[in-house]
Amino acid sequence: MKPSELQFSEPYPFYKKYIDTLKDEELLETMKNQLQNFPQFINSIPEEKMGFRYGPDKWIIAEVLLHIIDSERVFQYRALRFSRGDQTPLPGFEQDDYVPFSNAVSRNKQSIIEEYTTVRKATITLFSHLDEETLLRTGTASSLPWSVASVGFAICGHQRHHRNILRERYL
Repeated sequence: MKPSELQFSEPYPFYKKYIDTLKDEELLETMKNQLQNFPQFINSIPEEKMGFRYGPDKWIIAEVLLHIIDSERVFQYRALRFSRGDQTPLPGFEQDDYVPFSNAVSRNKQSIIEEYTTVRKATITLFSHLDEETLLRTGTASSLPWSVASVGFAICGHQRHHRNILRERYL
């Protein structure tokens, strides 16, 4: 499935900026490519820069990376619920509340790469067993309608969005 196959009403407008970074890439292929490329990107960051922030109220690099992982876990859970037909509306999550508890300052690149790889492999396993009918199944999260596919594209686009920010503002 590709982003162009999503319904326009799906998680717009906030998440559209993430999904748009994917152009018209195929979902599972993008997940697998990111599994290969993102750890390489993390590994290219000098260890001494992991605590760098570009502004006084901005996250350090390690916090951004853990935010990507935390968000993928939340979105993965949403995809599981929606794929199984659960129609219970799911609340949003406040990303800024997660960061102080991420223990990012004590993490090194290798531990972050290991965690990312584990989480992404679980995401790929979940999505690789979903047929097109299931990918089109919908649910509600953050008061927005989502298909299972749109959740997957948000995972990939969110990661790419933050990788781009890291490249532009941090490195």
